[in-house]
Amino acid sequence: MRFDQMVRQAARLEDSVVAIASADDEEVMDAVSLAIENELARFHLFGDATRIQKMIHDRKLSESQFVITHTATAQEAAERAAYAVRKGDADVLMKGLVPTATFMKAVLNKETGLRSGNVLSHVALFEVPGRETAIGLTDAAIHIAPTLEDKVHIIENGVTALRAIGYTLPKVAVLAAVEVVNPTMQATIDAALLTQMNRRGQIKDCLVDGPLALDNAVNLEAAKQKGLTGDVAGAADLLVVPQIEVGNVIYKSLMYFAQASVAAILVGAKAPVVLTSRADTAEAKLYSLAFALLNAQPTKKLTQTI
Repeated sequence: MRFDQMVRQAARLEDSVVAIASADDEEVMDAVSLAIENELARFHLFGDATRIQKMIHDRKLSESQFVITHTATAQEAAERAAYAVRKGDADVLMKGLVPTATFMKAVLNKETGLRSGNVLSHVALFEVPGRETAIGLTDAAIHIAPTLEDKVHIIENGVTALRAIGYTLPKVAVLAAVEVVNPTMQATIDAALLTQMNRRGQIKDCLVDGPLALDNAVNLEAAKQKGLTGDVAGAADLLVVPQIEVGNVIYKSLMYFAQASVAAILVGAKAPVVLTSRADTAEAKLYSLAFALLNAQPTKKLTQTI
């Protein structure tokens, strides 16, 4: 799956609606403009109505694509946007110009938010120059030092996210510093246990292998040199990191050194959540929206194939 394919596939979904918390932000509205140009969705925008209307007018967008709800504060915008998704009035929740802590508090509110009882995790998808298909990375944003149980849920969320965009049986590499089990390195022990759990059917709908060092997970020649066999080594679709620092470094290295394009969502809530950063480009926000919409509406009918 490539990102242009993902956008076209999301555009074929019927009646998609995105709720944006604090949409009165130029970068967010640039992404909205791109999404409308690609016919991805309609939007329910929460925030300063006057500013939002001006941004719509400045971009020469049709107001028929929008519902605008005025809110006095970022907290109110986050709460009302999350509740709109909870009620089923929108399919995806997207963060606008609102502090992450405020936004996540609204997402996790038991009465009005999107808490589902499942573990929430972050799934990033990268399109790397020179690589034929996109590769996933999890978890680079939510879990600081995940336990073995957390990692099971992180893998399940990541597999669900990839299957929604066409990866029938995702190949999951559980990363560590080395590719052998070392009793003094907990990441290698967890990786071996997760591999065995997959083989016994406790983790389903994917192939899991680990521990694998990063090179052995993504490069077939490196895997062969280490004598590694199996379907995952050198051909991973999803990289599972041992802790947040590893995920953060890989994420930013791919963006800034490899010039990769990125799409990222939160999975495990009642609906997918697009947790954007101020540093994200409008294009990255567009790809994240497409990723989220495909995860939100896997059972929705597609219009005629282009």
